[in-house]
Amino acid sequence: MSIEIARAHLRGLGMEDRIRELEQSSATVELAAAAIGCEPGMIAKTLAFQQKDGPVLVLAAGDVRVDNKKYKAVFQEKAKMIPWDDVEEQIGHAPGGVCPFGVKPEVRVFLDESLKKYNVVYPAAGTDHSMAEMNLEELERCSGSLGWVLISK
Repeated sequence: MSIEIARAHLRGLGMEDRIRELEQSSATVELAAAAIGCEPGMIAKTLAFQQKDGPVLVLAAGDVRVDNKKYKAVFQEKAKMIPWDDVEEQIGHAPGGVCPFGVKPEVRVFLDESLKKYNVVYPAAGTDHSMAEMNLEELERCSGSLGWVLISK
């Protein structure tokens, strides 16, 4: 189960206690924000892109959209989302629970600057009924981020 992969990853970093399992769905930004009672921007949505050299995840504030020109400027190719049916195979987590914790080794992770307006954010934790609570330093460390990018509008 995907949450167990995320849990094992976070356990190895001493952060397993950050996972929250919810009764309500957290599969979308709106559902996740309602489930924990925060503003949508605090949900660190995980965007999965297919690039020529493999999959890329970008965690961004839940209330922003991707700016295609900025994406191309950062990654030197057009933004192409991984098809829904291929996400779990390429990333290691199914849609609704995609997170940067315990992903396949070839997946590169980045954090969007839009997250920096929050002290605490809530990325998914492997299922559509789970999330983790982290400050930005913890998210940076636990996600294995390769750095901060600006691809949001």
